[in-house]
Parts: sequence; structure tokens; C-alpha cells
Amino acid sequence: MKCKTITLLVVLLLSMVTVGTTGDGEDTQKIQGIWLNEDGRAKIEIFDCSGNICGRIVWLKEPNYPPGDKSGMGGKPRVDLENPDPELRRLPLLGLVIMKGFDRAGGDAWSHGTIYDPVSGDTYRAKITLESPHRLLIRGYVMIPLFGKTTVWTR
Repeated sequence: MKCKTITLLVVLLLSMVTVGTTGDGEDTQKIQGIWLNEDGRAKIEIFDCSGNICGRIVWLKEPNYPPGDKSGMGGKPRVDLENPDPELRRLPLLGLVIMKGFDRAGGDAWSHGTIYDPVSGDTYRAKITLESPHRLLIRGYVMIPLFGKTTVWTR
């Protein structure tokens, strides 16, 4: 009987720890929505993807290449030309998932994700902090956050 009681207490404690560390849906919903990037050239929709946070481009200030574009793409929708994978260079930027794998880090922070920069074709590790309901800090970095850059997105 004593063994069953201890087992039950352990199970209850573990379930409380799990609930406390994963955060609830309401906390995750605070970050979800449409965000304007710092330079105002794109809007990114942040959404739940299998329990993590992801983001995709849903609006571009200049969705098409300008007439007379050097690459011969004048008037066509922008594509992921800088992608290091040649197979992916024809994917449209609209709808492109550029943020993946972010999980709750406690409070209003998410970490362990990556962010892709379609301008350079580079992917960075990143962390996100919801500074206020209308202000999001994205810190992209290589190796450790100390070697990175923070950009501010607004709702």
C-alpha cells in the first residue's frame, strides 16, 4: 500500500512539472498572428506547428520583381533565389516557412528554433521574446546568442 501511494505521488508530481514547463495554449497564442518585420518589407504569420512555433511570409511590400530585373524575372512573383539548395530556388517567397521549431523557454520567450533569411540564403539559430503584445524581439545568431543580432517586429 505504501509503495502504491509513493508511486501515485511521483506520477502526480511529474504531471505537474510537465504542465508547468510546456506552457498552455493561451501563452502560445500570445505570439501567434501577423507581424511586420523591422524594415517593413514583409509580414510574417506566426503559428502553431505540431506544438512548436513556426512562421511564414504572408505579405511582401514588393511581391514581384521590378521590370527590367537583371535576373530576367521582371514582373514575376519573387522566389527564393538565394537558397543554398538549387532545388528550392524556385519556391515562391509568399507562403515560405522561414521560422521553425521554436518551443517555450518560459515566460514570454521561445527558443531552440531557426530562422531563415531569404535575402542572404542563410539560416540562423534564434530565440524570440514577446516584449509587449505589439512588439516581438527576434535574436538570430551563430553558435551562441552573444554572436547575433536582434530585430524588432511589430503587430
